[in-house]
Amino acid sequence: MGDFLQALATHAFLRQALAAGLLSSVACGVVGTYVVTRRITIIAGSLAHTVVGGMGAAYWLRTTRGWDWLHPLYGAVVAAILGAVLIGVVRNRGRGREDAVISALWAVGMAAGIMFLFQTPGYKADLMTYLFGNIAMVDPLALRLLVGLDLLILVLVVLFYNPLLAICFDEEFAKLRGVRVGLLYTLLLVLTALTIVTLVYVVGIVMVIALITLPASVAGLWTNRLWPTMVLAAALSATFTTLGLALSYSADLPAGATIVLLAGAVYAAAHLLPMGNRD
Repeated sequence: MGDFLQALATHAFLRQALAAGLLSSVACGVVGTYVVTRRITIIAGSLAHTVVGGMGAAYWLRTTRGWDWLHPLYGAVVAAILGAVLIGVVRNRGRGREDAVISALWAVGMAAGIMFLFQTPGYKADLMTYLFGNIAMVDPLALRLLVGLDLLILVLVVLFYNPLLAICFDEEFAKLRGVRVGLLYTLLLVLTALTIVTLVYVVGIVMVIALITLPASVAGLWTNRLWPTMVLAAALSATFTTLGLALSYSADLPAGATIVLLAGAVYAAAHLLPMGNRD
């Protein structure tokens, strides 16, 4: 750990990676709590894979049409929001099975991304970076995106805390109280989609799914209140990323994989060890 702290003072890329991890922890702690409490973790996984299709399409258009302005992130945003809205519409109108749409988006998004990638000439290293991420190679744009995402999430949570709390714990009661459940559910899905897109760009798909679900799941073992779960989940996520970065630097291991394995180990231990009563 001492070597890592000394390296932080020397290497700018490590400071940026740590900043990205801490900023990501805010988004993961808050949105992850909603995702886990509302039991829509499978939707988060589906949206994370849906963005592959959008990224692939944007990358293909940029390469074959010469549209240098078309960043793969733009395609990811469009694909994720469309996927979130589609899931919300199907669920709210009840005209199809929500689980079927989720599975279809997961499979079609991945298949479309692979197809666009196959049809794109040249070396695809950039797209691989977007898909699998590298927190140790974070750029200033990613940090600005994370700051903007955190601010957006915090503002929306402050504005809609009670209605979102209601739909997470008792949707039927929320309907009786006049809460626009369908609209808020779709808003939650879109917010989840934007979080996933931003974090995929920064840390990759695998780490996104892990950090959105595992810290909030562990936090939920200690408390059943919403805002304490958010705070604890954010703190756990920050701990996982910080310790994971330190361990990966000291042992010369992949940072993202180290963070995910550390989070997974804590998740497993939390379920195996006896826990006290939740407040």
